[in-house]
Amino acid sequence: MPTIQLDDKSYQQFKAFLEQQCGIVLGDSKQYLVKSRLSPLIKKFQVATLTELVAKTLSPIERQLRAAVIDAMTTNETLWFRDEYPFELLKNKLLPDLQQKKTPLKIWSAASSSGQEPYSIAMTILEYLHIKPGQFYRGTHIIGTDISQTMLDHCKQGHYDNLALSRGLSAKRRSQFFDTVDVNTSKVKDNVKSMVNFRQLNLLNNYTLLGSFDIVFCRNVLIYFAPEIKAKILSQIYDALNPKGYLFLGASESLSGIHNGFEMLRCNPGIVYQKK
Repeated sequence: MPTIQLDDKSYQQFKAFLEQQCGIVLGDSKQYLVKSRLSPLIKKFQVATLTELVAKTLSPIERQLRAAVIDAMTTNETLWFRDEYPFELLKNKLLPDLQQKKTPLKIWSAASSSGQEPYSIAMTILEYLHIKPGQFYRGTHIIGTDISQTMLDHCKQGHYDNLALSRGLSAKRRSQFFDTVDVNTSKVKDNVKSMVNFRQLNLLNNYTLLGSFDIVFCRNVLIYFAPEIKAKILSQIYDALNPKGYLFLGASESLSGIHNGFEMLRCNPGIVYQKK
């Protein structure tokens, strides 16, 4: 029977590997997280112990294993319309402020995970256009990026089971924006799916090829990074935003002491940052 014990030396080596590859910083007492995320891979990759799995992960020739390990460590559960207020602000403040744009509206979901955030953005825009038809006549483009190709493949498919659909999605929105596949699964309707383009991106890398954006959602991401990595990511997001562009962070995240290029706008409810 495989063991999921992980000796301290292997844990320290894995911590360094994960920070180098993804920028994610594990604390000194997060062995339990590594064990819970990686133990399912022991059988899949036919190794005897978690320590052996980590040792193989450190080898650059084990590309498939490395990809699976990064997927496991960076995949986070998420909700539809998470925290609600960013989507209310999008509908009631940001979209009205931007509706006279003479160029396409561009929005970036910087850690799209299993797709709920970018699809929630698309649904919010469709709800707005239902009330204000004819706005954004140049089109709207939403880009969802994630480091995990597995998650991106799931996003592109747009299929969700009943448990996923029960997390933050109202019955009205489920009826309006999803088609039933079978008794346990529904899929995002084509008019929603066509608004979102998914691309693989490591936030440690360069964003130049993505182009520029009016709004960036980078929520519940920065909490995983060391301060210097946070500063680098925020600097690159700043460069990717159009003048007066908007940035959403997670409810527990702040720019204080990290980047001074944004003005904090206190709204009711919630906070959004605007490029100075």
